[in-house]
Amino acid sequence: MIPQPADQAANRKRLGRLGGRPPAFDREAYKQRNTVERCINRLKQWRGLATRYDKTATIYLAGLHIAAIFIWSAR
Repeated sequence: MIPQPADQAANRKRLGRLGGRPPAFDREAYKQRNTVERCINRLKQWRGLATRYDKTATIYLAGLHIAAIFIWSAR
C-alpha cells in the first residue's frame, strides 16, 4: 500500500463504498509487506530457485529451505 495524496483519499471517502480501495494507509502492513518482498528478492538471486531447474516439487522445496538457511545465517 503506497501512501496517496490527501485529495485522492478525500475523494474516495466522498464516494463511500463505490470509491475503490480504502483511504487508509496501514504503516505496519506496509512494513511487513516490504520485508516479505525483500526476502523473496533475496531468494530469487539463487539461480536454481529463479530458473526452476528441479523436476520435482520436493527437490525444489529442499533447495528453497537451503537458500533460506544460508540467507538467515548470513545475517
